[in-house]
Amino acid sequence: GILLGGVPGVKAARVVVIGAGVAGMNAAVIAMGMQADVWVLDKNVARLRDVEELYGGKAQTIASNLYEIENAVVDADLVIGAVLVPGAKAPKLVSDDLVARMRPGSVLVDIAIDQGGCFESSRPTTHDDPTFRVHDSVFYCVANMPGAVPHTSTYALTNVTLPYAVELANRGWRDAARADAALAKGVNVHDGAVVYEPVAAAHGLPSIPLESVLN
Repeated sequence: GILLGGVPGVKAARVVVIGAGVAGMNAAVIAMGMQADVWVLDKNVARLRDVEELYGGKAQTIASNLYEIENAVVDADLVIGAVLVPGAKAPKLVSDDLVARMRPGSVLVDIAIDQGGCFESSRPTTHDDPTFRVHDSVFYCVANMPGAVPHTSTYALTNVTLPYAVELANRGWRDAARADAALAKGVNVHDGAVVYEPVAAAHGLPSIPLESVLN
């Protein structure tokens, strides 16, 4: 095994986080707290700039592309895939061939597994049987990771969703969606038609404008 933070005379583990969103940065913060060598990749340079300002250079930030992903992942001890394309499948960013070149015993955690996963070899697993091996690497692809801490995750989810439920109950879905743009983004289908374009594209279906439904 490898201690993430290393010890005097032994280098820290390299932790590569692909995706600097909420999930990815929470993982990166924990890794930074453990004194790991943290690399964060994202396509959004403005987001990477925020990471630099918030964490004072404790993590290397890299503009994401396939070349940079390969360069970072091949020598990583832990890779965390935290890519999110709202309403659509996650892109496959780490190929099986790349995994074959990684260090034996390296670990890959696919947080994007609920959207199909961002590693080519990812497949959903459960808390009862959470891992599997690909070449000499270990994959963790539990489809409901927050379920590992059900008390905390239930309260966290309820805290952010209950206000929406109250608005829906008080105003009806259409009026509530008109009044709240964030809630309107949650409307995926209506009366047999898909109104959220990424969902329609993922299933090869036509979509209709959300405005036509709300009005």
